[in-house]
Amino acid sequence: MGISSDNVHGLVLALSSSVFIGSSFIIKKKGLKNAAATGPSAGSGGHSYLYEPWWWIGMITMIIGEIANFAAYAFAPAILVTPLGALSIIFCAVLAHFILLEKLHIFGVLGCILCVVGSTSIVLHAPQERNIESVKQVWHLATAPGFLIYGCIVLIVVAVLIFKYVPTHGHTHLIVYVGICSLMGSLTVMSVKALGIALKLTFSGLNQFKYYETWVFTVVVIFCCLLQINYLNKALDTFNTAVISPTYYVLFTSFTIIASIIMFKDWDTQNASQIVTELCGFVTILSGTFLLHKTKDMGNSPSLNSSSYIDQNADLNSNSGYINENVG
Repeated sequence: MGISSDNVHGLVLALSSSVFIGSSFIIKKKGLKNAAATGPSAGSGGHSYLYEPWWWIGMITMIIGEIANFAAYAFAPAILVTPLGALSIIFCAVLAHFILLEKLHIFGVLGCILCVVGSTSIVLHAPQERNIESVKQVWHLATAPGFLIYGCIVLIVVAVLIFKYVPTHGHTHLIVYVGICSLMGSLTVMSVKALGIALKLTFSGLNQFKYYETWVFTVVVIFCCLLQINYLNKALDTFNTAVISPTYYVLFTSFTIIASIIMFKDWDTQNASQIVTELCGFVTILSGTFLLHKTKDMGNSPSLNSSSYIDQNADLNSNSGYINENVG
């Protein structure tokens, strides 16, 4: 099946986003190391990194990547864009190997290869983007019975997690915080896609901001992002980031694909063979992601492992915008 021009635009934007976001973590980490050499590190509560040019270059690079990721959803289906977020992990690992001298083990290389193979499979068999001429069409899809039921289930589960399980199990069970972020993330991506489509149509001369539906999607994006930032930061402060990252990626991507299938009916125009191929590609990406994270410290000396772990936590905990990598 050929790839439509919209899917190509979305693919290019998603790949660009992965390059920028993956690079941003390395650049920021370099800035954090430089800052730690002259003052208190971010991990110990210092803020000297705010005076480090490399850290700001990293932040700017991440913002560019997030903008590209946001734009990708306006052109391509979420089932194509979201799994490609794993490629940012590859760029980050490869750059860390050459720039930060963090050794990439042979199993890490295999994990990267699996991510590339899985991504290629999804790209070649992804569904075509539906032709939408007004944000009102997106609103109609979002208020269809199927997606309303999904949205209600998500909100009920999130409310139960927040009010019942966060106080009692939040600090002992990773799935509580990550579950909240992943479930709300699926709603965030659907709203981001709707807002992206509205902006694309507006820039083409069809103003969509005269419709209240566009502003409703905007409010949902802001609310969901703030909720995700809050609980992901709690997770990062409580648990090992090496466990959080792959777990969050798997849950977030899975729920987002489910939400996209329900709302945009991505699989309605595809046959069983194409759907199975996409699922196999997704599982391949998940396998590569877990393998890359599981073996990321293999081959390094104990002292390097400790240093790498401290620097990684300092980088992630100093940046509340880390969630955007997974939202887009």
